[in-house]
Amino acid sequence: MTEEEKLIHPIGEANEKSPFGSLLEEEFYARHSVSHSSEYITNARGMKLFTQSWIPLPPKKILGIVAVVHGYTGESSWFVQLTSILIAKSGFSTCAIDHQGHGFSEGLRNHIPHINPVVDDCISFFDSFRSQHPSSLPSFLYSESLGGAIALLIHLRGKNTNTCKSWDGVVLNGAMCGVSDKIKPPWPLEHFLSLAAALMPTWQIVPTRGTIVELSFKEEWKRKLAMASPRRSPGRPRAATAKELLRVSSELQGKFEEVDLPLLIVHGKDDLVCDPACVEELYRRASSKDKTLRIYPDMLHQIVGEPQENVDLVFGDVVDWLRDRSGAEPQVAAPPPSPPPPPVSA
Repeated sequence: MTEEEKLIHPIGEANEKSPFGSLLEEEFYARHSVSHSSEYITNARGMKLFTQSWIPLPPKKILGIVAVVHGYTGESSWFVQLTSILIAKSGFSTCAIDHQGHGFSEGLRNHIPHINPVVDDCISFFDSFRSQHPSSLPSFLYSESLGGAIALLIHLRGKNTNTCKSWDGVVLNGAMCGVSDKIKPPWPLEHFLSLAAALMPTWQIVPTRGTIVELSFKEEWKRKLAMASPRRSPGRPRAATAKELLRVSSELQGKFEEVDLPLLIVHGKDDLVCDPACVEELYRRASSKDKTLRIYPDMLHQIVGEPQENVDLVFGDVVDWLRDRSGAEPQVAAPPPSPPPPPVSA
């Protein structure tokens, strides 16, 4: 195994202000031997949505395609970008889209009153990206948090309607197959969501038991990095959005048996945002012949927010799973690369 084939998640090079640490973006991509591009697309609702891609540079062979689906309040340009770079440098042509109201896409901040249009956006962009590659390449979905629910809905949409190309597997990282009772609005407020969503759909009035960042990241400096994103909105969930997230969870739980593609579930046992019991139920009921469940003790919702050894353990499992199903050799963890040299003073 050569040095460049060994695995280390790029979060180890970030600092509390920038995911790229002391480097410029282009320097960071070059350091990890990936090319990067971005563009805006316009969806069927007239919204401009931000998209990105990361491609391994030659002589690295492209083993497959991975479409990345971020979660609620997330974006493709911060932590998710570092994971996308890891996947790309491991041999996969990788793409991601910012959902409406997230990242650099248009829309009211963090507002998803209906999930189906978001699923439509993902299918349209991901299919367009896949069409630029040989049809023989396997393609996978990688998802985090709410992105896990979206990824499953993408799979079910294609399976039940034959309107989009099928996928060769999905990775669910901290998937929202059910919202933890530890973050839901306290009783009786949860039961008034329907009324609030109808009367005040965009009001940020829904209380939760702590912020998502506080409950998700174990390392303090990574919490600071999460809050440093210029596109993050730390406000409370909007009424219609909160109602829709609970509805989507309930809908998916009624369709677990319909999930039949290769499945890797990775989840922190101490996740306080998305209930690990719900992904365990998905694992039991899914019809997939190839399914793997890994619940990691003492880890929280955001695996990338764990200490580096935990991050590399979990993402090593993710990359090995992807490479194994693309016919490639697994990678192994390695010590972090040496930091770049300091600038030379004139």
